[in-house]
Amino acid sequence: MGDLAKIFKAYDVRGVVPDEFDEPIAEAVGAAFVELTGADSVVVAHDMRESSAPLSQAFVRGARARGADVVHAGLGSTDLLYYASGSLGLPGAMFTASHNPAQYNGMKLCRAGAVPIGSDTGLAEIRDRAAELVGGVGAASGSLIEKDLLTGYAGHLRTLVDLSAVRPLKVVVDAGNGMAGHTVPAVFEGLPVELTPLYFELDGTFPHHDANPLEPQNLVDLQRAVRDSGADLGLAFDGDADRCWVVDERGESVSPSAITALVAVRELAKHPGATVIHNLITSRGVPEIVREHGGVPVRTRVGHSFIKAEMARTGAVFGGEHSAHYYFRDFWFADSGMLAAMHVLAALGGQDRPLSEVVAAYSRYHASGELNSAVSDQGEALRLVREGFAGRGEVDELDGLTVSAPDWWFNLRASNTEPLLRLNAEAADESKMTAIKDEVLAIVGRVSV
Repeated sequence: MGDLAKIFKAYDVRGVVPDEFDEPIAEAVGAAFVELTGADSVVVAHDMRESSAPLSQAFVRGARARGADVVHAGLGSTDLLYYASGSLGLPGAMFTASHNPAQYNGMKLCRAGAVPIGSDTGLAEIRDRAAELVGGVGAASGSLIEKDLLTGYAGHLRTLVDLSAVRPLKVVVDAGNGMAGHTVPAVFEGLPVELTPLYFELDGTFPHHDANPLEPQNLVDLQRAVRDSGADLGLAFDGDADRCWVVDERGESVSPSAITALVAVRELAKHPGATVIHNLITSRGVPEIVREHGGVPVRTRVGHSFIKAEMARTGAVFGGEHSAHYYFRDFWFADSGMLAAMHVLAALGGQDRPLSEVVAAYSRYHASGELNSAVSDQGEALRLVREGFAGRGEVDELDGLTVSAPDWWFNLRASNTEPLLRLNAEAADESKMTAIKDEVLAIVGRVSV
């Protein structure tokens, strides 16, 4: 199967262009996608990478060769594609490699209503069929409709979070030369927001820094700009703008767990008693705050497929991950960094305190952040840690190893793609968190590479 086996991942397609992923492959996937979904029409969008437009056009040719009409939205963020799939009721394809380096590209595929397609829900079948079709898709017969969906996307988000009456806010946004440079101006137009844009020029070579706000070095410019301009907050988006990172008026990072709790409280005010999903490395404060506001917290494994599956199963109103992905029932259970950012703006602009004081109520514990250790034997390292903490707390293995005591917890889990173990620890006070973190890392170090 060649490159297809390598580039088809659990939830999307990603590879180096053109060595692993090229236009004949994209064309074959377009045909296979239509065969799998049985769709009469599909919608397609792409990010700003140099290879994205040609790859998306190849996919369109493949889809049209199977008789499907194609609505081509052109440039868009991943959540704009989800909006298109949800509002038009069509299966969709987004061409992006998110925060990956410039030489990469990929696809995120969904059924009508933004329902994700993963390896166990159709992606493997698309891969296998595309492998048979490469180079032999045939001539196009379906029609092509170019459609600007940016205005509709922005308008829809503004119906979900009303920002028209907030106090004037000064906001710095770092788009990282990614798709937020395209979507933020449309969403913010006419709002009481004084916008300072950083790196809004669409450039898939990422000349200033990687479009990955989870890495602290990529936030430095935003933090400086917030402090220098006296802004109320800063927002950083990844390349396809589906993730959003927040910094407060001091330029300090706000934990995605605090953002999850803040948005959960706002959604529970609209939907009393609703379910809220959180993954198992979000702060212990998240389920506590959800319960205090009458909601039902549900804990899941790490990964957007698990979040989305649990949201669909429970009808949850909202879901948050510590990776700064935020999911909304009102947005077809899909994730939208922009929608999360708008909730933060609404919470801040609806009262007079600075953001650091607003989020302090949602930041109850001291967290280590995610720490990676290269190990020679993941299973042996987990066994040694389990043995070392025997009898000291409750143990569960929903995702790796979690040990919980009244005033601390940690989770140690294996990477699916690298010989790494990922540690997250949290405690009521910083010294306890540090002690637990150091103890786990010392045990893991016994089987380090």
